[in-house]
Amino acid sequence: MKEDKLIIFDTTLRDGEQSPGASMTKEEKVRIAKALEKMRVDVIEAGFPIASIGDFEAVQAVARAVRDSTICGLARALDKDIDRAGEALRGANASRIHTFIATSPIHMERKLRMTPDQVVEQAVHAVKRARQYTGDVEFSAEDAGRSELDFLCRVFEAVIEAGATTLNVPDTVGYAMPHQYGELIRQLRERIPNSDKAIFSVHCHNDLGLAVANSLSAVINGARQVECTINGLGERAGNASLEEVVMAVRTRADVFSCVTGLDTTQIVTCSKLVSNITGFPVQPNKAIVGANAFAHESGIHQDGVLKHRETYEIMRAEDVGWIQNRMVLGKHSGRNAFRSRLEELGINFETEEELNAAFASFKALADKKHEIFDEDLQALVTNQGMAAENERIKLVSLRVCSETGEIPCASVVLSFDGEERSVSAEGGGPVDASFRAIDSIVGSGTELLLYSVNNITTGTDSQGEVTVRLERGGHIVNGQGSDTDIVIASAKSYINALNKILMPSDREHPQGEV
Repeated sequence: MKEDKLIIFDTTLRDGEQSPGASMTKEEKVRIAKALEKMRVDVIEAGFPIASIGDFEAVQAVARAVRDSTICGLARALDKDIDRAGEALRGANASRIHTFIATSPIHMERKLRMTPDQVVEQAVHAVKRARQYTGDVEFSAEDAGRSELDFLCRVFEAVIEAGATTLNVPDTVGYAMPHQYGELIRQLRERIPNSDKAIFSVHCHNDLGLAVANSLSAVINGARQVECTINGLGERAGNASLEEVVMAVRTRADVFSCVTGLDTTQIVTCSKLVSNITGFPVQPNKAIVGANAFAHESGIHQDGVLKHRETYEIMRAEDVGWIQNRMVLGKHSGRNAFRSRLEELGINFETEEELNAAFASFKALADKKHEIFDEDLQALVTNQGMAAENERIKLVSLRVCSETGEIPCASVVLSFDGEERSVSAEGGGPVDASFRAIDSIVGSGTELLLYSVNNITTGTDSQGEVTVRLERGGHIVNGQGSDTDIVIASAKSYINALNKILMPSDREHPQGEV
């Protein structure tokens, strides 16, 4: 059986960023894009350029930084969106414009207030306009899973004729069942006269926990592009998980007549990077990239694996990047070793000043803990980037007192808009007292939605990684901080979130999700 190429389209930087609180800076998007490029992802959807100036600049930066992957920008089927995407992608070595319009009756009638004829006309116009910027144009029929089959066939036939090279059939609300979704792909390929002139793509949401299953069912039925995200990140319950789709296709070669071109040994590194930047921890029992994915506690399982690995493991841990002969850094490690290890992790510095600042932070951390692991380095560089963005609030010092039988208190000194201010506050614990003290200076008016603590590595000297989620006026942000002192890590994460929520947001929401 001839094996086809399965195109992996990663939308972590676009759809993944739509997770509440998961917004990324331009620099963070470039770091993730470089990691995706190293993993040999075929297409990277870098953002939605019309959404804001920040999104436009991020897509532009990714387009200039990445050479080996196609860089894609999302655009509604509107001239202003398409022109903005074309402008953002101008510096890309290979570019794609991904334009979309809703095709389900409920969306056309209730949201777009357009007739089916108008939707077809607008879709064709959008594809033709996108072709003015690039020959690689993808068209998505938003809410295809609830669209009428005859109308989908009509729209897709028309946009192929107009020049679309990829057709995306998104299950926008995660409603489809695997057998139904696979059958939809098969019928579209059979019924559309010019279907052989385009690649069929799938973009599945995980509202019922079926995003990966639906994607794989579509692949079995002829789809040759899967749109997915690292760690399954995405709006609501997330998107199809890249690592699960890729490893399913690779592991079950007896079922799938296609292959990906990914370097799967980069999966775990990329997963940790995305988790570190977004502040969304990976659950321990998450397939492929969870801490327990290749762990065996049962005596029967342990005995079986020791005798023959394949008794209980269908994949090798090292094939996805879990087991590596990696260099552990410490307080005696020099700048070259530090720089080299970061480069292996896909982290590069634009200036010597940035390297020097990161190296100083590394030395300070090495004085606190004996061994510095890759996870520590990822967190260190992320914190370094966040510190650069703390334009309004910076932590100068923190002192807490927690004693049995006494009310915990915290004394905080902050630099707020360039002016140092100090205050003390009491609370239910040292973290609560610290947060109360900080907020008495800032007066943010936010609500704390989430406070989460995770250890970055093992051992009692491990750094604690704290994630907080704040909400104000419907604006939700995540903040993250790490330190060997969990109270300081908590204060860092809270300040990081406050800086984000105090920044003006001009992000425009699209018509809907793809």
